[in-house]
Amino acid sequence: MTHEEREELKALLKQYSVRTGGDFLLASGQRSSVYVDAKLTTCRARGTKLVGRAFLAKMATRGWNPKAVGGLVIGSDPIVMAIARESLEAGLEIDAFLVRKEAKGHGTKKHIEGLASTEGLDVVIIDDVCTTGESTVAAVQHSRNAGMNVLGAICLVDRLMGARENLEIGLRCPFDAVFTLPELT
Repeated sequence: MTHEEREELKALLKQYSVRTGGDFLLASGQRSSVYVDAKLTTCRARGTKLVGRAFLAKMATRGWNPKAVGGLVIGSDPIVMAIARESLEAGLEIDAFLVRKEAKGHGTKKHIEGLASTEGLDVVIIDDVCTTGESTVAAVQHSRNAGMNVLGAICLVDRLMGARENLEIGLRCPFDAVFTLPELT
């Protein structure tokens, strides 16, 4: 990812995804005057390309070479698909998977969708916005329970409200972010 592409992604997030001046209830139960709806950027055609490249660059920086990327539905869905698509442009082939919040109630009753085999698979867990990291933690746990080797976790925007500590200390899972909230406000 070039510096110009990173700046363009930042501009898209600021334009479409970051809302300020209200009193917003976050998924974590906390309140904030800033709300980030990353899907308003990650679902845009141009945003998809830039997001995929940003996450590939972050994984390369960390030295993570996953065979697949996934995260808890629905925030991670457009991102993991963008990464899978952009991985082909980069000469890689990184598959995507989805982690259900609750196991499917029929059929195989599994949490992980999109992969035929999970045992020993090197993966990176993806999320859109992290506050305390609760959904990322759940995705890491479900992935580990499915036998995957979780190399680390990356979110698009880290609100700097405890996600890193909950993942790195609580789960011993390396964590990184493409942007922090102060970079976007």
